[in-house]
Amino acid sequence: MKDLTQGSIFRLLTAMTLPIAAGMVFQTLYFLVDLYFVAGLGDTAIAGVSAAGAIPFVVLALTQVLGVGTVALVAHAAGRKDQAEANKVFNQSVLLSALCGVLTLLAAYLGTGWYMNAVAADAPAAAAGATYLYWYGPGLALQFAVVAMSSALRGTGLVQPGVLAQMLTVILNIVFAPVLIAGWGTHLPLGVAGAGLASTLAIACGVVFLWIYFVRFERYVALHPSQWRPQRATLKRILAIGLPAGGEFFMMFLIMVVIYWTIRHFGAAAQAGFGIGYRVMQTFFLPVLAIAFAAAPLAGQNFGAGRADRVKQTFYAASVLSSVCMLLATLLCQWRPDLLVRVFTRDADVIAAGSLYLRIATWNAVASGLAFCCSSLFQAMGNTWPALLSSASRLVTFVLPAVLLVLLQPAFELRHLWYLSVFSVSLQAIASLALLQRELRLRLPALKATGQPGAMPQAAAALEANTE
Repeated sequence: MKDLTQGSIFRLLTAMTLPIAAGMVFQTLYFLVDLYFVAGLGDTAIAGVSAAGAIPFVVLALTQVLGVGTVALVAHAAGRKDQAEANKVFNQSVLLSALCGVLTLLAAYLGTGWYMNAVAADAPAAAAGATYLYWYGPGLALQFAVVAMSSALRGTGLVQPGVLAQMLTVILNIVFAPVLIAGWGTHLPLGVAGAGLASTLAIACGVVFLWIYFVRFERYVALHPSQWRPQRATLKRILAIGLPAGGEFFMMFLIMVVIYWTIRHFGAAAQAGFGIGYRVMQTFFLPVLAIAFAAAPLAGQNFGAGRADRVKQTFYAASVLSSVCMLLATLLCQWRPDLLVRVFTRDADVIAAGSLYLRIATWNAVASGLAFCCSSLFQAMGNTWPALLSSASRLVTFVLPAVLLVLLQPAFELRHLWYLSVFSVSLQAIASLALLQRELRLRLPALKATGQPGAMPQAAAALEANTE
């Protein structure tokens, strides 16, 4: 365990952010390698895999239920120096990861065909996306085990093992992808099926790596099969914090589905261009996500320890760092977005669609970064409902207008949809900031009243119990 309740906030945040960011860079390579080799299969393959890419958002939403609840409760326990509680939360998280993995695998095989037929631009794209998901399904199921173990470590202030596991999966995926997708060395190209299989094999190796680490090296939180029997109170606490966070990411999935449904009549080139542009945007968001991932356990331990001043300092430091990163990304995409898209395709129509998306969508980059920082503080304080409420606002400000746009103005242009997205994300950021200020006013005074550095204040535990 690493004590995050003492020392410079900025230094601690930076020290945790850098390895997380490194891991996320590798994670992005994970996606970009797949995209690069799939792009060689043609626009139909790109469109199919891009449309299938919305499904991992559902899995991401479910892993957030598990991961956010685990990080928050383990961080609170670590801040209070309560090792027994941290272990109980971790092992119940492992139990949840197994249940979620089984359900995800069943859903991947039972619902993929229906989903792809609903959102893909044409039948060949639907077939390509379905094939990809059938082979990627086991990997999606295994993500829950990775999240349970890495989240517990992050709650204790340790990020390196999770990052190493992430890097290992990416390196292996880079090795597997050309072999399985393009048939390098085997002369047996599997196409989009190979892309899914490469990801599944790589994730499986990451699970094995983390499992060995816990068995041989980890001592603060450890695997105890005796604690895998369901404990209703602990499971309820994990879900109470995690479900709203999962709902927040489910909103992202819903928005992705609406976008693909909205632009399907523009053809496979438009879907492929958006898919590439969106992956590039994900790359730019890596620093912000790393900052948010680091801020949650940092603020969480200090909340558990009753350090109200350090909770606020964490948010201010995270907001400044994320805004600088997003401003740089915006300037780059305003300059030459086509250069970023050309890395993956030479098709003029795809380049035009991807460049248009990047040039407009990056105007909300700073706002998105602030929204992520707010979400990390909500997680740290154990109340993630405000983040869900701000995300749900996009149902009114984006999803509903987008559907009406298709129904009432079928001749609309793609740029109209992207401008609508910028408007809705900006409103979401404003809502998140307002809700965070309210949450800080409600929760931090109680910590100031009783919390002492390094102590185990009853106020923090009481606030946590009231939320859950």
